[in-house]
Amino acid sequence: MTLDPQAHLLVVDDDERIRGLLQKFLMRNGFLVTIARDAAQARRLLGGLDFDLIVLDVMMPGEDGIALTRELRSRLSVPILLLTARGETANRIEGLEAGADDYLVKPFEPKELLLRINAILRRVPQVQAEVGPKMLHLGAVRYDVDRGELWNGNDPVRLTATEAQLMRIFAAQAGQPVTREALAGDLGRTDLGRGDTGGEADRGQERAVDVQITRLRRKIENDPKQPRYLQTVRGAGYMLAPD
Repeated sequence: MTLDPQAHLLVVDDDERIRGLLQKFLMRNGFLVTIARDAAQARRLLGGLDFDLIVLDVMMPGEDGIALTRELRSRLSVPILLLTARGETANRIEGLEAGADDYLVKPFEPKELLLRINAILRRVPQVQAEVGPKMLHLGAVRYDVDRGELWNGNDPVRLTATEAQLMRIFAAQAGQPVTREALAGDLGRTDLGRGDTGGEADRGQERAVDVQITRLRRKIENDPKQPRYLQTVRGAGYMLAPD
């Protein structure tokens, strides 16, 4: 098992067989994989989980992959790889113009999908080597407040969009606890509560915050189970406590 958290992929395809095959193949190659059957289910998952990349089928009933890409790109920076049976140049351009990072035409070799996913993950985000002046020190890890970059020694640490947002929130209030409710509100970017009222949707968002805190701790703590820098403050939420 690798010490680094696995990249978490969301695979969205209306074909149950293809969903299952892609999930098994990508998990065998070291990814954590969640699947969705359509755009609506994908949105619900995105409301409670954070993903490092979305593999998205274009030809789906209801809202198609290009429309979903366009809507997601207006509010999320997560990379998107489109899959389609249509190989015409105009359709590829349409997908890229909607905000997709890459485009793969069906049928394809699984090896090519793997190579494209790895290529996208290597280049997102693009971290600058130069370090800004304002730093928070967390043991061997340091956080560049101005650039929103996390470093472990001389090595950049890749943050997902949600982890980057959490670090910005905590850095702005270093040494002060931030409630789970406040974090859920700041991170809220979902249609999850559209059909719900209060309670259950709020609790779901707060549980999602706990999941993201756990992932972030793996990147900044020597022992994530006994956190020194991203602390739990009983009855008050979470607090970033730099050196």
